[in-house]
Amino acid sequence: MFDGESAEEIHSEKYYGKILEDGTLQLSPCEALHLMERDVDFEVNGEFLGFEDAFERFCEVDDEFSYKYPAYSDLRERGYIVKSGFKFGAHFRVYPRGVNPYKDGDKKENEHTKYVVHAVPENHNLSFQEMSRAVRLAGNIRADMLWAVNDTEDQVTYYQVDFKRL
Repeated sequence: MFDGESAEEIHSEKYYGKILEDGTLQLSPCEALHLMERDVDFEVNGEFLGFEDAFERFCEVDDEFSYKYPAYSDLRERGYIVKSGFKFGAHFRVYPRGVNPYKDGDKKENEHTKYVVHAVPENHNLSFQEMSRAVRLAGNIRADMLWAVNDTEDQVTYYQVDFKRL
């Protein structure tokens, strides 16, 4: 149960999750935790969890969650619409403010994914091949590749990587 908001409102107006055939809202761990942080209460597997308990559980299930979530939350707080970037080998795909990511049919240029974002911890070693592959995949969908670097204070710094033809 959502606190004052229906699953449909959260999905269609705030662009969280996916509505399943039975009408329930399926959320990613980042989406669920961000809604908890915004004081939206709901059940997780039949019980109500606090923010800290949910964060710990999600970290147990996903080794990357501790640095993915701060990036997700930061992007959402900046007003971006953040969806899974799994198809593109990254953590997130990010749409500009005001765009409907669920729109069917032809999209205007400003309605496409703006960024493909991959979160990493502060001392992550990144190979040139990994960086090149990520930039190429983002370029295939006309998006910019951003690395969200999460430091030990959970501050996120974004680095954009582009390719140049000589």
